[in-house]
Amino acid sequence: MAPVLELRSVSRSFGPVQILHDIDIALFPGEVHALIGENGAGKSTTMKIMSGYLAPSSGQVALDGAPVSFALSRQAEARGVTLIHQEFNLAQLLSVEQNIFLGHELKRGWLLDKAAMRARTRTLLEELDTPLDPRARVSDISVPEKQMVEIAKALSRAARVLIMDEPTAALTTRETEVLFRQIERLRAEGVAILYTSHKLDEVARIADRVSVMRDGRMIVTAGRGELSVDRMAEAMVGRELSDMFPPKQPPHDAAPVLEVTGVSVENDVKDVSFTLRRGEILGFAGLVGSGRTELMEGLIGVRPATGAIAINGAPVAIRSVEAAMDAGLVYLPEDRKEHGLILTQDMRRNLTLLALKKFTSVLIDRPAEEAALTRAIGEFDIRAPSREVLVGNLSGGNQQKLLLAKTMLAGPQIVIIDEPTRGIDVGTKQQFYGFIHGLIDNGHSVIVISSEMTEIIGLCDRVVVMRSGRVAGEVSGNDVNEDAILRLAMGLDRKEGANG
Repeated sequence: MAPVLELRSVSRSFGPVQILHDIDIALFPGEVHALIGENGAGKSTTMKIMSGYLAPSSGQVALDGAPVSFALSRQAEARGVTLIHQEFNLAQLLSVEQNIFLGHELKRGWLLDKAAMRARTRTLLEELDTPLDPRARVSDISVPEKQMVEIAKALSRAARVLIMDEPTAALTTRETEVLFRQIERLRAEGVAILYTSHKLDEVARIADRVSVMRDGRMIVTAGRGELSVDRMAEAMVGRELSDMFPPKQPPHDAAPVLEVTGVSVENDVKDVSFTLRRGEILGFAGLVGSGRTELMEGLIGVRPATGAIAINGAPVAIRSVEAAMDAGLVYLPEDRKEHGLILTQDMRRNLTLLALKKFTSVLIDRPAEEAALTRAIGEFDIRAPSREVLVGNLSGGNQQKLLLAKTMLAGPQIVIIDEPTRGIDVGTKQQFYGFIHGLIDNGHSVIVISSEMTEIIGLCDRVVVMRSGRVAGEVSGNDVNEDAILRLAMGLDRKEGANG
């Protein structure tokens, strides 16, 4: 069988810096080909060249065996090559249906066929098991729902080649299963799929072939079952990876540092109570829509909330982020690009933003800011081409490190981290888990919200499971396992022996 799309000895440079070195990769009809590597390995550049967003500096792109040159991504789409972006490529103020058909509107004569577009949107969303109103404005829907809209948009294009950049990064286990069913359908229909993910268990499950990139070079390509998850990770980072998660040190008899009683947040969270102990990593699990993020936004004053909150035994009233920080409570949001960092500013300005009072008397103390940045770069291993680089040009892992450094500069006692490693490669994940345990070693207490089951199980001493805005249950010790957590999240009966 001949490949439908391939790169032949493709290289790419940006100025004097060579990003890709003689890349060869072929995509075949009816095959899922996974492309994996650490952030900065060259995956995104490779995908952009395949889909017409970038031209190669040398080498060839071939479609159906013939050399082709895509001047624009629209030309690639016209030839059946579609890219699902990792970073949402959606118009926030337009509706779901307008986004799905933007630039590809259906018409009846000279007029837009709005009824046909709405009906088609409903069908696409039903196939993805996503009960969204096609008329909903994109700015008003959740991050996972935005990901499903991106996928629906790509499915509407009837692609011959579908390139998927981290499609499950924002999805829960249930939504990932829905996506995998669509991938199986597309594979059966003969679509060639390039799939990138940092979730190597997904890659092992779904990929017919796996290609590993490192430092802009193709390291190895192997068939299904030829590379274990551990071998994939080692090929990505160029070293052996063992013990992804540091050993747990649950604080069995520690005093409560945070007590939440009967908290409700608008219409999303109802009567939630829980306790965080000093020196504990407490996990929050649940399906999308379970209310985890909304609960935490209520606790830090981003959303109006009712109920009682006590820190170190003393009641606190938190009505704003500033009041939360004054009480020693900080939050790293799930969407670092939208709500955590200013992508058009440099690292120094981002780092000191939350704690600006520490660097200001009459004027901002620039040398003190620079010294704080030097410490943050060293402490959190932030890797950047220069100190002046715009944060939007950093890799996802380095952005997340900077966000953690920025948050810790505020001097918190309690740290809430929402989706700590979304869009981060496996090597940086291991490093970030070490940072989280380092917070515990330094006297902090941590709440982790994550849709990655392995992350919740590997990191957390105890897990609160939410369902439909309420606490469905809590697990600890040996009951911190996938079966017990999913049963609570889905409202199933618990097996005997599970702790309440």
